[in-house]
Amino acid sequence: MPASQSSSAQSARQALADRLRDIRLDAGLSGRALSTAAGWHEAKTSKIEHGKQQPTEADLRTWCTVCAAYDLLPELVAELRSVDSMWLDWRRAEQTGLRHLNASVRDLYERTRQYRSYCQTMVPGLLQTADYTAAVLTSIRDRRRVVIDDIAATVAERLDRQRILTQGGHTFAFVLEEAALRYQVGGPAVLAGQLRHLLEVMQFASVSLGVISADIDRSLRWPVEDFYIFDNHQANVELVSGFLTITHPREIAMYAETFSTLTKLAVYGSPARNLIRSALRALPA
Repeated sequence: MPASQSSSAQSARQALADRLRDIRLDAGLSGRALSTAAGWHEAKTSKIEHGKQQPTEADLRTWCTVCAAYDLLPELVAELRSVDSMWLDWRRAEQTGLRHLNASVRDLYERTRQYRSYCQTMVPGLLQTADYTAAVLTSIRDRRRVVIDDIAATVAERLDRQRILTQGGHTFAFVLEEAALRYQVGGPAVLAGQLRHLLEVMQFASVSLGVISADIDRSLRWPVEDFYIFDNHQANVELVSGFLTITHPREIAMYAETFSTLTKLAVYGSPARNLIRSALRALPA
């Protein structure tokens, strides 16, 4: 994997490298001894342990065999695959337009049975109206200078994805910060339509929508980055510079635990609807 611009992805690479060094040390082997037993140059071991060369799965298998730590191989392979698929910067993701990126995750959404999402400042895609989605995508196109203008097709793709909300066999848990009810994208009329839509979607049997009030004590958990959890198989995180895909079970569990904590801060049902209606009333007529 080429060096990533994401510090998170680079940290994940280094964490794997550090773990391999610890396994070698626990086995009582020098770098030279491991290299000799593995049948490769000592420089390769050094590069792997310093995060300058990413090991292959075959390298991990050899490493664990030499260090008599073969029981650790499945977890190490999981870490490696997580690092491999972790980072996608927006420029590369959007060079063929916005629709392609959205269409590429359709199968992920359709096969997910338990979907959980937390959003700080925006309404998540599955709950967006067409006007709100168009405003968001237009902002993305202009801010990130996406060359291909396929907003109409991307809006259609996103709206079609929303069919899963009423298909059965899926559950959806959303937690929004109150700020997400008040930040305008596309103007007050667009936000007003979006807020009314939230009130409608809250009635779906498959949907749980919680809102964290802006005036609540955040000692339990402060706001974090937007994230989306697909069953217990994958978590996606949106950053300024790109998109993180997390597949390592330990990291997914961390996001699941964070989501569980955030749900305890949120209000549901009538109190949540009151916050939405309050945001609606605050908009200019």
